[in-house]
Amino acid sequence: MKKTKDAFNNSKIKVPFVSPDITREDKAAINKALRSSLLTDGPTLQKFEQAFSKYTGSKYAIGVSNATSALELSLVALNIKQGDEVIVPDMTFVATASAVLHCSATPVLADVEEETMNISTESIKRNLSSKTKAIIPVHFAGQICNIKEIKKIASANNLFVIEDCAHALGTKLDSKHVGTFGDTGCFSFYPTKNFTTIEGGMIITNSKKISDYVHRARNHGIIKSLQERFIKGKPWDYDVHDAGFNYRLDEIRSALGLTQMKRLDKMNLMRKNASKYYDSQLRNIQGIVTPSLSHDKENSFHLYVIKIKPEYGISRDRLFEKLTESGIRTSVHYKPLQMFSIFRKKAKWYEKPKTSRKLYEEIISLPMFSSITQKEQDLVINCIKNNQK
Repeated sequence: MKKTKDAFNNSKIKVPFVSPDITREDKAAINKALRSSLLTDGPTLQKFEQAFSKYTGSKYAIGVSNATSALELSLVALNIKQGDEVIVPDMTFVATASAVLHCSATPVLADVEEETMNISTESIKRNLSSKTKAIIPVHFAGQICNIKEIKKIASANNLFVIEDCAHALGTKLDSKHVGTFGDTGCFSFYPTKNFTTIEGGMIITNSKKISDYVHRARNHGIIKSLQERFIKGKPWDYDVHDAGFNYRLDEIRSALGLTQMKRLDKMNLMRKNASKYYDSQLRNIQGIVTPSLSHDKENSFHLYVIKIKPEYGISRDRLFEKLTESGIRTSVHYKPLQMFSIFRKKAKWYEKPKTSRKLYEEIISLPMFSSITQKEQDLVINCIKNNQK
């Protein structure tokens, strides 16, 4: 049996939670990029952006340092500021709401749907106010949220939509890629994601105005690229139009992104097959609720999250302990934002999210990565079956 190394060097771990897919081609691309004398803001980044734009069907793609900076740049580009409110799901990674705080605006926490764990459109409606300026829906675990209804709500109330697509590279609806429904789409290439550049992210948009701003703002607001400054004229002779940021994506990570993109569809298919196998083995266990996923090519299958109901006989936390004792790493996605000190102080809600709190006591994310084997999955499955009371 293949032994996948644990990221924290624990020899007792038999099945890690994630395992990035890094190949010889990836390493060769990194080494080639390292031999260049231009290591940032160069031609490899441009190629990566062009490939990403083509893959997602967006007019513009702008590489940035991570998905958090993508969210923040999107908010600034749309002039979200102090006094404004931005609706976010209560069940998401903290970055979704933290980006709003960095713009001095207020995140408003909406509840999620119990079945999909995506943001609830009804909760969005109940959290609207005269101060609402934008909605940031998250395509949770790689399954598209009710984006068409969210767009209707946004249009009726003159709101921007910033799609948090950190889980959803490869997710589509009617052949339209996520991130192209809203004003911007924000992607993460963190090592746990479906493909990785180690750190890194991307903004996609069909707005030239937003694209032009983000291109400048990611590099301190400077109006010329590094190549433009040195190829023609005096390299120090440039203007700054905006109070920008240092949110660039370098050549090394761009090179890795280009090679990873070649395998993205294959890696997503492997995740889909792993998800199907979990389903086939777990769905008939009393007290276990498997994800409500439609097994088609439009889902990125980023996470595999099950719910532990009372009928199972032991709690989610006890199952977590049993899995860990058996050498299996798992996690929970996510602790609701309302439970964090910063968001109890800085966020608000017009109706306290209840479904997210309920789900938090039930959910557990099982190991999911493209190269996971059925033997590794069987270790997880048998542990779940054998610990049912």
